Amino acid sequence: LSVTSVEDPVIMSKIRQNLREKHARHTADLRAYYDSEIHSLKQQLEASHRTAASGDLKKINQNFCNLYLLNRCDQLDAALNEASARIKALENKNNMLEKQVTDWQERFYAVSNTSKVLQERIEEMRTNNKDKDNTISRLKSRLKDLEEAFEKAYKLSDNKNTRLKEENKMFQNLLGEYESLGKEHERVKDTLNATENKLLDANTQISDLKR
Repeated sequence: LSVTSVEDPVIMSKIRQNLREKHARHTADLRAYYDSEIHSLKQQLEASHRTAASGDLKKINQNFCNLYLLNRCDQLDAALNEASARIKALENKNNMLEKQVTDWQERFYAVSNTSKVLQERIEEMRTNNKDKDNTISRLKSRLKDLEEAFEKAYKLSDNKNTRLKEENKMFQNLLGEYESLGKEHERVKDTLNATENKLLDANTQISDLKR
């Protein structure tokens, strides 16, 4: 069965219906065959009765034919019982396979849903990571501007020490913010890598289930 057939309940229903019809036809054919055999033996027995030349011969032939007919009927009945038992076993096996297919369908849907959720989380984390990168780029640009402004202010200011402390404080605050965002960026990258690994495992499990 292909994955598409397993996922389509209509196809599975048709398969089960075809199996049941096949079993029914097989049983009917066996019964018809055995009925035909019995009818043929009865006809032979009647013909032998009509063609018997004497009463003793007719009686002996009748006993022999009756015995043969009984044995043949027992054989046919045993064969019919064996065929019925085999059909019953096949029906039980078919029911077990149907349950197994249902279980595999549920597992496949569960893994597929998990993979979909992980993929959405990865896309969301990539978007957030991109925003973090843009924020870090803006902070770098701002830091560069502050450094240039700091140098200009240092050259032009009379109160060099005061301006230096103010600019240094601004620089330290900005640097702290930059480091904090850098750490957050690393944590987001680690989380993204872990989620991608989970997605890879889920896709591998989906491939195994498909096989």
